[in-house]
Amino acid sequence: MEHVDEAGAARVTVSGDATVTGWNDGARRLLGYPPPEVVGRSAAALLAEPVDGVAERARAVRMRWRGTLALRHRDGHRMEVALLAHRTGNSWLLVAPLPADDAAAPSDATLLTWAYAQSPCPMAIYDTDLRLRNANAEMARVIGLPESDLQGLRLADIGGKLRSEGLEALMRHVLRTGERRHVETYPRTGGEAREHAWSAHFAPLKARDGEVHGVCLAAHDITEQYRARQRLLLLSEASVRIGSTLDITRTAQELAEVCVPRLADFVSVDLLDRLDQDEEPSPGRLTGPIALRRTAHTSIYEGTPEAAVELGKVNTYPEVSPMAECLVAGRPIIYAADDPVIREWGALKPVRAAKIREFGIHSVMSVPIRARGTTLGVAVFTRHRRPGPFTQDDVLLAEEITTRAAVCVDNARRFTRERDTALALQRSLLPQAVLRPSAVEVASRYLPAGPYTAAGGDWFDVIPLSGARVALVVGDVVGHGIQASATMGRLRTAVRTLADVDLPPDELLTHLDDLVIHLSAEAGDEETAGDVGATCLYAVYDPVTHHCAMAAAGHPAPAVVTPGGPVEFVNLPVGPPLGVGGLPFEVMDLELPEDTVLALYTNGLLGGWDRDVDEGRVLLADALTRPAASLEGTCDSVLRALLPEHGVLDDVALLLPRTHALDAAHVATWDVPADPACVARSRRDVTERLTDWGLDDAVFTTELVVSELVTNAIRHALPPIQLRLIHDHSLICEVSDASNTAPHLRRARTFDEGGRGLLLVAQLSRRWGSRQTAEGKTIWAEQRLPGAPPDLG
Repeated sequence: MEHVDEAGAARVTVSGDATVTGWNDGARRLLGYPPPEVVGRSAAALLAEPVDGVAERARAVRMRWRGTLALRHRDGHRMEVALLAHRTGNSWLLVAPLPADDAAAPSDATLLTWAYAQSPCPMAIYDTDLRLRNANAEMARVIGLPESDLQGLRLADIGGKLRSEGLEALMRHVLRTGERRHVETYPRTGGEAREHAWSAHFAPLKARDGEVHGVCLAAHDITEQYRARQRLLLLSEASVRIGSTLDITRTAQELAEVCVPRLADFVSVDLLDRLDQDEEPSPGRLTGPIALRRTAHTSIYEGTPEAAVELGKVNTYPEVSPMAECLVAGRPIIYAADDPVIREWGALKPVRAAKIREFGIHSVMSVPIRARGTTLGVAVFTRHRRPGPFTQDDVLLAEEITTRAAVCVDNARRFTRERDTALALQRSLLPQAVLRPSAVEVASRYLPAGPYTAAGGDWFDVIPLSGARVALVVGDVVGHGIQASATMGRLRTAVRTLADVDLPPDELLTHLDDLVIHLSAEAGDEETAGDVGATCLYAVYDPVTHHCAMAAAGHPAPAVVTPGGPVEFVNLPVGPPLGVGGLPFEVMDLELPEDTVLALYTNGLLGGWDRDVDEGRVLLADALTRPAASLEGTCDSVLRALLPEHGVLDDVALLLPRTHALDAAHVATWDVPADPACVARSRRDVTERLTDWGLDDAVFTTELVVSELVTNAIRHALPPIQLRLIHDHSLICEVSDASNTAPHLRRARTFDEGGRGLLLVAQLSRRWGSRQTAEGKTIWAEQRLPGAPPDLG
């Protein structure tokens, strides 16, 4: 090859002040000046004549200028020179072509012919009938036929495919309009072993008069760019489709579905079997045979016939298997069908070998599913219909997709674990079986939010109190998760403890408010303090007086359905939520006829995305008045009317008690004078009433209890003194007085004459206690009766 002339063009550099700073040999040949005569002088001296405004025009040029200037040769003659000027900062590079003087060089026509024939770009020329007139060597190679066999054929004849008709339509458009057209195709031509992506350009071949006489087709191989775009599109789709739910199985299925058929013909996802267990997967690589559960698989064929393992089944994979080998190695691995690992793996289980032969599986790629340094499973990609084997680019793509899926699987695993823990904690803190006190008949429902919301802090409770009364509680802790459930458990325990002291509703809520304030302070620093909040409604129903006293701390007021009456929502003075502090709670007292139904609920029942609380009240009132065979049926009717079919947005607690009354035949009351001689009279009164009730077996024990309680009231309390017997599922004996001093058990010494009365009462009774009243206090003792139901306390 001859030496290339470096001075094939004249090149001159000029500074910003128009001084010549560079002059090559091509410039010398063009204008005759040697460099020493020009460099350092003004470029204006080279002009054949002055040019007006040349400096202003030069400053206006931003990047490049082209035009013709009249220059003066060294010998003095004028030359018209075509210049191309490039701005380089404040300087200029001026370039002018030199005339060719090599007579042996091929002509331009010859070079054009060679360029067409030898171009690396496939090119073809079609006439106005769309028949191929000429094709270069590269086009013939791509098509797989010599040019002589192609001449006279149309594109549809050569391609033999329907997509060729679309290309011919473009060619006809070019012939008709004389406009260029461009299209991208992805065919597999006869001369190629696999598909290629082509950018095809159709240009009209025009005469000087503008008439179109043919079409030139030029194609460019854009396979790599096309595949890069497809990979980006697949990654984009994977980021949208994978992880749409916090469900491990669904996430694994989304991983498989995204990759079929754009990356593989069959994909299986197997996760570690111990992911279903409570133990945390160990970080790092795995060893030995590995137990995996088939979580998902997808195929280009319906029914995934390539699968040798059923969904949900656990299979132990030996070290010589694509699954185990890549997990042990901790990296993706590509296998051919004749790879020793595939042959040995198939030999261990003939079913797999038969599947490989039946479907013609030729390439397998296994990729570990890892997130946050923990191995979760493996995805196996298989090709049988797609001809090309997996490549390193496919490995990178599969790794990216499985990494995204792994994070979603790990998030779902962690969420499921935490939610199950929270729900288990919440279930353990809620009543396992609602008590059935005689004062009310009760039905209840609890629905956790979900399926993808953590457990919350809603709760309800039914607490038997002294004197056959019952406390009804509904509460709601702000937030969700384990913290809310734990707070709910602490509040429920506190309510039960305070209820056991027989505090009135307003005092109980005041103590509960103090507790929430303390819990909030325990939450941490000033930024998190105050995050603990709750609402609560506490009601006490007395079946003897038919009265119900209730108070609320930021909680929705209950609905009341009297027999044969309308549904009314109690106009209850609702105090502030628990945790605010400093504001009092008010008690409302209602008289409830027998068979009145109360509806106590949390705000998740009424509210929703598509309605406000007032609409929820209307729906609740309508559901409560619908005929139902039982309270359980009414509960179901309420939930159907107010809640969506698939999941609720917030936890829902619903408690429906129906009141019962104890009439005068089951209650006996006596006023007792403050005279020790009246103790015997009290014993006789009690004996007579027990005989009337048919409770002769309880006479002896009750006489002892009444004797001790009345004697203590006469000796240590203030009149008036009242004795009351209540015959319910149990026998309750109450002695009231005007003293506020609470009794205490104490151990009597050997020679003490007193101090054993309350100890005797405690031993003879199932339970006993005292409660403060507006006039003083009441000491009560409760005995179990033969045939009574199990303990309610």
